[in-house]
Amino acid sequence: MEDLALEARNRAGNKFKSGLNCSESILHTYNELLKHPLSPEALKVATGFGGGLGHAGCVCGALNASVMVLGLFRGRNDPGHDRKPAYDLAHEFHDRFSNEYGATCCRVLNQHEFDSPEHLRRCLKLTGGTAKLLMEFIKEKNLLDESFSVSETA
Repeated sequence: MEDLALEARNRAGNKFKSGLNCSESILHTYNELLKHPLSPEALKVATGFGGGLGHAGCVCGALNASVMVLGLFRGRNDPGHDRKPAYDLAHEFHDRFSNEYGATCCRVLNQHEFDSPEHLRRCLKLTGGTAKLLMEFIKEKNLLDESFSVSETA
């Protein structure tokens, strides 16, 4: 399944190159790979997370979208359900991302001017790398064996 992590990286990178932002690229990629659990309307939630929350430079949009994806596996839709499983996954992936890239803040990860060629190149690398890191994490946690199957030809 190493090729699945590379597939996630390549798809997310291609989506970023096509004009989606970092957050949109991750969420759209995983929506395809997980056989479309999210509607086209639901995918719109990712847009404002690009640029570290609307170019505010805060938490990386690729990281935010990754936590959204993890929520598909461990999120809750009822306040009576335990939120700890989702929090634990989010916290662990946050730490994995931080260890991989040295920070989680967009303005620290990418110090180039927003939308400059250098900025876009760095975001492309971060977006693809995060998609790969997320699939490796999902596989490590055996999340695919639970309720989702993966489409490699989406």
